[in-house]
Amino acid sequence: MEQRKRKSSKTVASIETEYIRSLRKKEMWRNKQKKRLQKKLFIYAVIAFAVLGGMTNMYIQQKQTLQEIEQEKVETLAKLEEVKEEQELLKKQLVKLDDDDYIAKLARKEYFLSDKNEIIFTVPENKKKKDEKDDGKE
Repeated sequence: MEQRKRKSSKTVASIETEYIRSLRKKEMWRNKQKKRLQKKLFIYAVIAFAVLGGMTNMYIQQKQTLQEIEQEKVETLAKLEEVKEEQELLKKQLVKLDDDDYIAKLARKEYFLSDKNEIIFTVPENKKKKDEKDDGKE
């Protein structure tokens, strides 16, 4: 008997016993459970990816909004500085307007008013500009 070669497993028939059937059922049940688990994990992965994508998108939008607000803040602070400088100039001018000599000088300059024994000469604007250009060339 030892000289006989074993036949391949293809020609060996399995015995259908209750034990074998129960093992097959358990194996089929495990395969179904495995497939269900894979489907659930895939669904959870898709949901997690969607949530992560949404959160990333929201983060990017908030970062852009924050940058825009920061830029607006810088511009507003620059405008505030300009307005403060203008306010200081106006305060200085207000103090000057309390001085009678300054008011008299301003009235002479802007409204061509004169004091006693004063003669006002007006120089044409074109000649003033031309004189200034000639002075710049020399």
